[in-house]
Amino acid sequence: MARQTFYVNARAIIERETSAGTEVLLQVRDKPGQPRRLEFPGGQLDPFEGILTGLAREVREETGLTLTRVLDETNRREWTSEAATVETLTPFFVYQTLRGPVDSVGFFFRCQASGELTRNGDEASGHKWWGVRTLKAAFDTEPERFDWLTQAAFGHYLTHNPA
Repeated sequence: MARQTFYVNARAIIERETSAGTEVLLQVRDKPGQPRRLEFPGGQLDPFEGILTGLAREVREETGLTLTRVLDETNRREWTSEAATVETLTPFFVYQTLRGPVDSVGFFFRCQASGELTRNGDEASGHKWWGVRTLKAAFDTEPERFDWLTQAAFGHYLTHNPA
């Protein structure tokens, strides 16, 4: 039997406050052979890469931004013994696909970032800040514009951060 690929991901819901209210950053997935849909920045962790280190790397590669603050981060620690070093922390939420195009587990973090958005990042383009209310209206009327993981993530975000 062929071994199935299993992905571990970290994704960022990057927020900023404006006079019009909270905005979040979305980008268009720009990967050959995949639908061009809106998604939150982030992606696959490298082997033995810390979760927040991987999150910061993915955000920088895809958006050009530098993470300045993880809003959910509480009780972050590294535990070291002779056998291993283990990172423990609290994300905004954790997900696991139970059915879908890939088998994955991942972590979403609410974040803030600084810098200039890149025009085209690593397999990402069309970066745009969305007001949460505007994004909710687009999500309610055209959910197919969003990739399957972003649909689940935004639904969770709205439940815990209503517009």
